[in-house]
Amino acid sequence: MKIIISILALSTLLAVGLMAATEGDNMKLDDTNLKKATFAGGCFWCMEPPFEKLDGVVSVTSGYIGGTTQNPTYQNYADGGHIEAVEVLYDPGKVTYKDLLDVFWKQVDPTDPDGQFVDRGHAYTTAIYYHDEEQKKLAEESKQ
Repeated sequence: MKIIISILALSTLLAVGLMAATEGDNMKLDDTNLKKATFAGGCFWCMEPPFEKLDGVVSVTSGYIGGTTQNPTYQNYADGGHIEAVEVLYDPGKVTYKDLLDVFWKQVDPTDPDGQFVDRGHAYTTAIYYHDEEQKKLAEESKQ
């Protein structure tokens, strides 16, 4: 993963911040043409079903991202600054990254800087983590 796009409220405007991450995540996975997409939209259990329903999504995995705790658990992830996120493994021949972005935006309120719906706090911040330059471009365009 190269960059993280964080979506936060600033009055009625969206502010986007960039942070460097690791490289090389979007290479072929297990000699297939599958790709990864990573989204944070509040409670990860709430984010799983909308993506799992899409034809072309192979798996949706919940986890923690963006913090400092090594091997975070459900009991300590928030203390280390992590946020809840889902990693979507998908077949781009069946579902596009743009389709995934559309699902993401229907699940979140990007104008709420304090969490999502009843889930409050930094751990429920919304963000799009992109894995290559095409995902970056599409993610930035999608927030318009």
